[in-house]
Amino acid sequence: MKIVIGSDHAGFQLKVAMGDVLRSLGQEVLDIGAFNENPSDYPDFAEAVGRAVLDGRAERGVLICGSGVGASVAANKLAGIRAAVCHDSYSAHQGVEHDDMNVLVLGSRIIGVKLAEDLVKAFLAAKFSNEDRHVRRLNKIRALETKFAASKTAA
Repeated sequence: MKIVIGSDHAGFQLKVAMGDVLRSLGQEVLDIGAFNENPSDYPDFAEAVGRAVLDGRAERGVLICGSGVGASVAANKLAGIRAAVCHDSYSAHQGVEHDDMNVLVLGSRIIGVKLAEDLVKAFLAAKFSNEDRHVRRLNKIRALETKFAASKTAA
């Protein structure tokens, strides 16, 4: 699987560690930055991770900022991205299985490397269930994206 990974300055060290984990698992990694701890803005990396997933350059994404919250909010502005902050393994796999989550967001100031590794592994191992109820809900999410994208262009 090809995974895009990105972070702002606060998530840089955890991004480096998770990139190493991903490569050790045999994943192909597309690292879109940050490439150092100089101050940077998480929305830029959220957009880059999201675009890589939407453009098909990666199947899933891992996005990291200090808390995970800002990056998650920003990533979810891209129609077709389903990003969630996960700091427990249940959410990391259930988000994929039930909600077809395609971007895992981590807070580097909240969790440590070992937990982040476990979350990334749970995220990667999970598959969308395709159960009727989950497909129905995913279609409703897509309808919301379409509805509100259309209302913005009309405004």
